[in-house]
Amino acid sequence: MLTVYNDQHVLHHGKVEMFRGELVPCFEVPARADYVLRELKERGLGPIEGPAEFDDAAIARVHAPRYLEFLAGAWDEWVALDPANAARDALPSYWPIRSFRSDVLPASFPARLGLFSYDSGSPLTAGTWTAARAGAGCALSAAAHVLRGERAAFALTRPPGHHAGADFFGGYCFLNNAAIAAQALRDAGVERVAVLDIDYHHGNGTQAIFYERADVQFTSIHGDPHTEYPYYLGYADEEGVGAGLGFNRNLPLARGTGFARWREALQSALRGIVDFRAGALVVSLGLDTFEGDPIAGFKLATPDYLRIGEDLAHAGLPTVFVFEGGYAVAEVGTNAVNVLDGFMQRAG
Repeated sequence: MLTVYNDQHVLHHGKVEMFRGELVPCFEVPARADYVLRELKERGLGPIEGPAEFDDAAIARVHAPRYLEFLAGAWDEWVALDPANAARDALPSYWPIRSFRSDVLPASFPARLGLFSYDSGSPLTAGTWTAARAGAGCALSAAAHVLRGERAAFALTRPPGHHAGADFFGGYCFLNNAAIAAQALRDAGVERVAVLDIDYHHGNGTQAIFYERADVQFTSIHGDPHTEYPYYLGYADEEGVGAGLGFNRNLPLARGTGFARWREALQSALRGIVDFRAGALVVSLGLDTFEGDPIAGFKLATPDYLRIGEDLAHAGLPTVFVFEGGYAVAEVGTNAVNVLDGFMQRAG
């Protein structure tokens, strides 16, 4: 399997995040992608290349122009507020909730930082925009390879993307790589695209982007939002609205769920994708379903990820894999590559 790797991901390296009332070292770190890259090389799973050049119009097919403009200039604005800010990351502290207005763009940078975010756990750093933009390029390149006939391709990048919406960041995510790949497949003529999110945390950003559309089906298997991040989306009764009604499917599972029950949900999700008659599949590949993950609660073991890859290949679709979460850093490489390896063994 071909991998498109973002060697600029290291430029995004947050120092601290707000977690349960205190500032703690970030769980989302560059070593996550480094371990995956090392495992890919050691197991010789396929060629590895960098992303192709692309026009930012491809990102604007998914993300709002004013949001992209904000991200591109945010760090410079942060440092302009106070030169000492160069030594610390930007974290939001104000949010326009419920009856507050969001249509007016405030002149205040801290206010705009809050307008375009939904949590205080996603530090914006000097290299965030460069890393995130290159990651979008990885997703576009992986989609392009699949369009040219590759059975599958893997976008190995961070920061992850599935929590990012059209005009907001959060959950360590700034640009939604899976949504960008899905939109690229649609724009190239694939009539129906399925996005399957298997991260422990619900892909609220991806859901929001496609919630009113019938051409992209979104399915997510994740921890029950009654108790698990992102809390406010991911319930089973969220089925889409308008033209999108019936094309959004959430399969929340209780903390402590093991592989047998999780795999039943995967089989159900794949049956729905077949019924949708998808022409291509985008997989938000989160590995925080692992039993040792520090901020999740499922009980999947390392060998289980081979079975997941086999099941995904059985769907028989051209597939773009996009790297998402997984915070048991030492194990994330083996678990991620097991999915890809299992897929290729079944796909042939």
